[in-house]
Amino acid sequence: MDTGHDHPHGHDQGHDHAHEPGPLADASVRRARPNDAPAVGTVQATVFREAYAGRLPDDVLALFVPEAFARGWRAGLTSPPEGVHRLLVACAGEQVVGAVAVGPSQDPDAEPAWAEVTLLAVHPDARRQGHGSRLLNASVDVLREAGAEAVTAWLLADDEGTRGFLAASGFGPDGAYRDRVVSPDGATLREVRVLARITDPDEG
Repeated sequence: MDTGHDHPHGHDQGHDHAHEPGPLADASVRRARPNDAPAVGTVQATVFREAYAGRLPDDVLALFVPEAFARGWRAGLTSPPEGVHRLLVACAGEQVVGAVAVGPSQDPDAEPAWAEVTLLAVHPDARRQGHGSRLLNASVDVLREAGAEAVTAWLLADDEGTRGFLAASGFGPDGAYRDRVVSPDGATLREVRVLARITDPDEG
């Protein structure tokens, strides 16, 4: 997962998903549609190439192309998998500039009511405008309404920018880590898991 280091400036306004006054009046978050797949693919490819430059071999980076990501998103949006899987997009006017994907946690140690953020990305040209915070807050709202009690995310162990962004939104490391194989020769990248409880403590 990568936020593109869209730090939470304006985080307090994150729950106003439809519109905000002033220069961000045209900023919004909505559920993705199949025809959004190319734009989401472009955002993801751009953010992933930037995030993993110098961390992955060039032949692996070359696979991060918009068309490949778009095909996967179009298939998922057209025939959604079982469970609460959602793809939300951030828009500046009509232009899709970011995306967040959430679904049930696939971790072996996950509790039944855990969900996971599998993508959180904002295009470099649209950063520092609160899109990341709006996306994250909207996704948490969706998951809470679906009955999730906690949400997790995996991030690169040395990605202090994303870790700081998520910490400001209530996520903290829970001690889990993994070494993901990222190249044919067996090279790995260390990832750590962060978790946020999203239920109201007064509810239970």
